[in-house]
Amino acid sequence: MLKSRQPLITQKVLVLHPSYVAGKLGVVCGEELLSNGRPTGRWLIRVDYTSESIIVSLPQDEFEVLYQDTEQV
Repeated sequence: MLKSRQPLITQKVLVLHPSYVAGKLGVVCGEELLSNGRPTGRWLIRVDYTSESIIVSLPQDEFEVLYQDTEQV
């Protein structure tokens, strides 16, 4: 599968892995950064999980961006 450009904050995503949140919808909160400000290559995704929201740190191959009709793929 070809990967598109980096996800944007507030974009909706479908989580593919890990299994405890796979299949759930999430929202991109931002790119995970180290304490020195360098990116880790992972993204922070907010997922509604049972009765509360959780933040998961995922590499880009563990979620799929759900594009709006007006966005280019």
